[in-house]
Amino acid sequence: MSRESVQDKQSRTQKILAGLKKAYPDAHCELVHANPLQLLIATILSAQCTDKQVNIVTADLFKKYKTAADFANVDSTQFENDIRRIGLYRNKAKNIQACCRDLVEKYGGEVPRTMEQLIELGGVGRKTANVVLGNAFNINCGIVVDTHVARLSNRLGLTKEQAPEKIERALVKLVPQSEWTLLSHLLIWHGRRRCFARNPDCLNCEVRPLCPRIGLPKLVV
Repeated sequence: MSRESVQDKQSRTQKILAGLKKAYPDAHCELVHANPLQLLIATILSAQCTDKQVNIVTADLFKKYKTAADFANVDSTQFENDIRRIGLYRNKAKNIQACCRDLVEKYGGEVPRTMEQLIELGGVGRKTANVVLGNAFNINCGIVVDTHVARLSNRLGLTKEQAPEKIERALVKLVPQSEWTLLSHLLIWHGRRRCFARNPDCLNCEVRPLCPRIGLPKLVV
């Protein structure tokens, strides 16, 4: 069996995308937020933590702190206590306060709308910037690569890369730019609901026939 061509992989990816759209027509960012600042804070909190736990903490947090200045100016010990139910809360508290100080000093407290500006904020990397741009501003600047996206990208044979930025570069070649944010949501939803890290539910998988792990002849590597 020959290697899968780029064109064949693009075609298969489109079929996977269509299958996941049908399975999860309401796929969306599951971090609860009402504005770009809230999404930025929630995304920083979500590193190595479930969205469910973040949403529990931010339900009270966003009632207490409304603006970037509020987050920037609160006593650091108090803020740590506010988010102590989140893993790595001390480091995340420092990052959020550094980020919000940058927002106040450079952008009048508003969240900027470019990748270059976002990744210059304290505690903000490319993944967080992609989440904010795609979901707060509907700007498809890149593809969010979290643990689910990384795992499914490999299982579905979309890339062999392991590093998030290399996975992202591989994925953006397979789907139109207008679908980049949606692709992340669909892979994340599928990873949480079907393609688990341990014991994936392959028997009931909606895209089983398109998966090299199960439905396709194994490709030569």
